Amino acid sequence: MHYIKLGNTGLDVSPIAIGAMTYGEPDRGHPVWSLDEESSRPLIRHALEAGINLFDTANMYSQGSSEEILGRALRDFADRDDVVIATKLRHPMRSGPNGKGLSRKAIMTEIDHSLRRLGTDYVDLYQVHRNDPSTPLEETLEALHDVVKAGKVRYLGASSMHAWEFAKALHLQRQHGWARFVSMQNHYNLLAREEEREMLPLCADEGVGTIVWSPLARGRLTRPWDEQTARSASDGWFADRLYAERDSDRATVESLGAVAQARGVSQAQVALAWLRANPVVVAPLVGASTTRHIDEAVASLDIELTTEEITALERHYTPRHDFQGISDDAELQRIMSRIPGFAPAVA
Repeated sequence: MHYIKLGNTGLDVSPIAIGAMTYGEPDRGHPVWSLDEESSRPLIRHALEAGINLFDTANMYSQGSSEEILGRALRDFADRDDVVIATKLRHPMRSGPNGKGLSRKAIMTEIDHSLRRLGTDYVDLYQVHRNDPSTPLEETLEALHDVVKAGKVRYLGASSMHAWEFAKALHLQRQHGWARFVSMQNHYNLLAREEEREMLPLCADEGVGTIVWSPLARGRLTRPWDEQTARSASDGWFADRLYAERDSDRATVESLGAVAQARGVSQAQVALAWLRANPVVVAPLVGASTTRHIDEAVASLDIELTTEEITALERHYTPRHDFQGISDDAELQRIMSRIPGFAPAVA
C-alpha cells in the first residue's frame, strides 16, 4: 500500500478508506444490509491486512453500534497509532433538547460519547456530518477548535454542504486562528459530478483533501443497469433521492461496462480508478460487505485510465439536481423511517 497525505497535512492515509456504515447491529439500523459484529470483524481485519488504515464512521450509524464494532475490532487487530479513525456528528442521537446539532454543548457531549464507544482517547478526524443552521457558525467552529486543543481530536473535517458555506467556515477559521477543516467528505462519482463545479476547485485551492462518499453510486456503478441487489430493493426510495433514473446514467454505466470488459476487470475497479484521476480526491469510502469488495478496491489502485477511456466514461454525463444531503432532522427521520426495521434514535 502506498500512503498519501490527507490534503495539506502531514497525516498519511491509505488511498482507499473503509466506510463503516455497513457495520452495525441490524436491529439498531438497517436490517437488510448492515452486518452484525461477528460478520463485520473479519472484513475490518481483511482491510487492515490489505494495508488500509483509514476507517470512517459516524455517531448516528446504527445508533452508535458502528462505532462500537469498529472500535473493538481495531483494538484487537491493529496498533492504535497505525490507524486513522474518523467519525462524525450532527444528526439526532436522542430525543429531547440538545440531542442533535453542532452547538458547543452537543459537540462536547458527542465527542465523549464517540470516544467511549470507539474505546479510544482520541479521534484522528472529527467531521461535521452536515451544517447546523440553528447554531451560529462561530460557536460550532470555536467548540471544534477546543476539542482539538483538549487533545480529543487530531484533525477536523466537514461533509456535504454548499461551497460558499465551506468557504465561509474556512475563512472564519483562518481569521480567528482556529483549527481548520483539512478534509471534505463529499458526494462524487460518475453519476453525480456536480461537485466539479465549485466544491472540488475550492478544496484544491485551499489544500483540502476530499474523501468521497457513495463512490459507486450505491452500487449502480458495479453491475449491469437493470440488475438489483437486496440493498437497492430495500432502500430504493432513499437511493432515488440521489439517483433518479436517467437515460444518460444508463449510457454511462454501459460505457463503464465496456471499459471494464476491455480491460478484464470489474466495473467497480474502473469507477474507483476514475475518481483517483482527480488529484483532489484522497480516498473513496468503500462500504465493503465482502472481502471481494475490499480486494477490488485495492486492485483499482493499479489501474491508470487513458485519456480515451476517461472521455468515454464522461461523455454521456448530464447535470442533475445538486444533492447536498439532508439537513432537516424531521425530513431525515421521515426518509429513514421508510427503511424496513429502522428505529429512530431515542434517549
